[in-house]
This record gives sequence, structure tokens and C-alpha cells, in this order.
Amino acid sequence: MDPVHIVSGTAVPLDRSDVDTDQIIPSDWLKRVERTGFEKGLFSEWRDDPAFVMNDEVYAGANILIGGPNFGTGSSREHAVWAIQQYGFAAVISPRFGPIFKNNCTKNGLVAVEVTPEVGEQLLRAVEADPALELTVDVERRTLEAPSLGLEVSFELSDAVQHRFLNGLDDIGLTLGHADALDSFESGRPSWKPTTA
Repeated sequence: MDPVHIVSGTAVPLDRSDVDTDQIIPSDWLKRVERTGFEKGLFSEWRDDPAFVMNDEVYAGANILIGGPNFGTGSSREHAVWAIQQYGFAAVISPRFGPIFKNNCTKNGLVAVEVTPEVGEQLLRAVEADPALELTVDVERRTLEAPSLGLEVSFELSDAVQHRFLNGLDDIGLTLGHADALDSFESGRPSWKPTTA
């Protein structure tokens, strides 16, 4: 996982509430054995509609996704986060996230920025009016900014999650940070017990 300090760029306004993980990445895509190529499945059923917001060229190259309330509910499929990232998004903004989805974001380096419903609505309308609107998500300061709107808000991010992002640590990386303690523990185990070596 790469470190994430600042995500800055334009956004796609996905003005839909209660977007679940089956809508983010339909179940047909879960049969893949590779962990790549999921960007093609991102909102694939909705993308069949030419009027769907992600098909609008004015949002091409956006790296932030703004969702409506209750984003990422439903099943625990980690593929939803992979699809969002592989499409090119580095942050998702919503007034509320499904807890499992938000946890999966944390473990994969996708910044989930939870804002008030009022800020979420303001951002959706602002990006619809100006697709070139620049947003900045600062993980170190725990802030979301839209300078042209005069908007700067804080978002909740625990110290542990912030540490993960700033240092690019997934679960394996966190475990390897304790390699000395693990080695010490293993060296004191009786030789008759099983080992991983």
C-alpha cells in the first residue's frame, strides 16, 4: 500500500443515496481470481446508461468520488474498494459509510471522508455546477477543503488509521512493524511446538 498524505483534484458527483457494494461492483465480478481489472466493473450496470454521471466527459480524470448518504452498505466484499481505486479514485466523500466498507477502505489506502449531510449536499451541487472544482483531502491535518467555495471542514480519522495512511501500511505492514517482538517470541517457544519457518 502506498502512503497517502494529500489527495487533491476534481470529483465525480454521484448523487445517489444508499449505494451498496453490489451496485459498486456487481457480483458477476467476484468470480475473478486476480486482484486487478475491477475498474471495468465499477458501477458497470449503471454505466450502461449513457446519461450516467461517470459517462460524462466533463468528469474524466477525477480522482475523488462524492457519494450521497449511506455509501458502501451491504456485503463485505473488498472488491468494491479495489474497483473504486483501480478506476482512479483516491478518496470517497459521503455523509455516511457502511462500516465494513469504511474499514475495507482503511485497509487498502482509500480515504473515506465522512462529512455532514449539509456539506455533502453542498459539494454535490458545487461539483455539478463546476466540474473543474478543486478539492483537497489532507490526511495529516484531517481536513477537506474546497478553496473556491471557502470551505474547510475537519473529518474524523483515528490516530491508528492516520498512521496507516501516512506510512502506507496494510495489515501485513503493521504486523511486520513488530518483527523484532515476533522473532523474540518465536525464539523462546519450545522446539517441539510448530513453527512457520
